[in-house]
Amino acid sequence: MKSENIERTVQQGSLAAPKQALRKVLAETIKTGIIKSNLIVMFAGIALALYIHNIAFSDKIGAIVLATLGSGLVIGAAGTFNNLYDRDIDKIMDRTKNRPTATGRMQLKNALILGIVMTLAGLGFLYAASPLAAIFGFTGLFFYVVPYTMWSKRRTIYNTEIGSISGAVPPLIGWAAISNDFFHPAALGLFVIMVLWQMPHFYAIAIRRHDEYKAADIPMLPVIKGNRRTYIQTNVYLVLLTLSSFLFLPVSSFIVGVSFVLSAAWLAASFICYRRMDSKKWATTMFIFSLNHMTILFTVVIGYSLIALFFN
Repeated sequence: MKSENIERTVQQGSLAAPKQALRKVLAETIKTGIIKSNLIVMFAGIALALYIHNIAFSDKIGAIVLATLGSGLVIGAAGTFNNLYDRDIDKIMDRTKNRPTATGRMQLKNALILGIVMTLAGLGFLYAASPLAAIFGFTGLFFYVVPYTMWSKRRTIYNTEIGSISGAVPPLIGWAAISNDFFHPAALGLFVIMVLWQMPHFYAIAIRRHDEYKAADIPMLPVIKGNRRTYIQTNVYLVLLTLSSFLFLPVSSFIVGVSFVLSAAWLAASFICYRRMDSKKWATTMFIFSLNHMTILFTVVIGYSLIALFFN
């Protein structure tokens, strides 16, 4: 009797393992970590639009669910296409060498089908939420796959700037799911801050992974121009990021204050730490600051908007 139970357990375990492996392969292919972080930013656009236009959360629950599903699928599709196209250089870099498309755990045909299906489904959900949200979704996907992944990433030091356009689209998708007034200063503020935030963030990654990018022949700024130029350019973008806080002035002086303090602290840390640390330690500090900056700022935007809306 015991042997039968053991055999049944082993058989069940052998069935569970492939399912877990499949989930892991899918998660790594569509880059679930990037999806989650982008959905936070997307939801900031939703929350701010609800607050600005004094719309109850319950009145737009359908559009919010559709925008969330659509955004997740489109972002996942972008990650899948990126993995598919970059599989040759992914094999060279330690950070990416275990991606399913690089190791062969995800067959190329299956990855292509997955990306296409997620694109169509994601854009369908976004269109149901708002045609404008679908337009932004397609724009973000296109910029990430074509101008960034397929062209600029391997050709110019300005690949980060070009890629930042797609990275700044999620809050616009969220905003468009609620309102068509995408020229509002609040929507512009979210977009500009996301564009500017990405340069110090990805420059830091590029310094930390300098040797890997060099081996893969990817022209990241520190690889081509050196760490000193990267430090200077980082500070230029941090100054602009600090000044961009005032774009929220027509919305909330509180959000302006939080954004200004976070960005100014990041800039101050850059100056101070660069004098006391080597380049890689400085880059690690900048990377940590970037994550905290985005998380705190957009959590504040979401929280403030929903709380203020509740008390309106």
